[in-house]
Amino acid sequence: MIELDEIDRQLLRALAQDVTQSAGALGRRFGLSQPATWRRIRRLQDSGAISGRRLRLDKAALGFGVTVFLGIKLARKGHVSLEDFERAVSAIPEVQLVEHVLGLYDYRLRIVARDLSDFERVLRHRIMTLPGAGEVEANVVLSEERRPGPLG
Repeated sequence: MIELDEIDRQLLRALAQDVTQSAGALGRRFGLSQPATWRRIRRLQDSGAISGRRLRLDKAALGFGVTVFLGIKLARKGHVSLEDFERAVSAIPEVQLVEHVLGLYDYRLRIVARDLSDFERVLRHRIMTLPGAGEVEANVVLSEERRPGPLG
């Protein structure tokens, strides 16, 4: 675990809000030179505190109006390789996230679809035909808010 001071925390919060900010702009904001800011960012990357930069797409603007969290219980544990299931489900374009979880279900998926009938098509023709797919529970997202990360 890396030791973070207040400036590190401020940098992380600022980058979480907008990763495209330059080291120069961040430095001016937090009273650092551009090279000092860049060294801090590089240290955070090297330590693993920053593990990449991601592009967030607006699902609605791209025509995907429905997000569903789907719990899946494998039908026959031991008869299906978890790796085979994960590889197959990860190949479905509408599946944004695959999480192997403890609890009532074995996997939790985040799926986007154009509308509910599109989700039904994905569920029937892609998810339920996967090797080992058994019981499912769908939770349709009604609204979503972006919450601050672990640094608040």
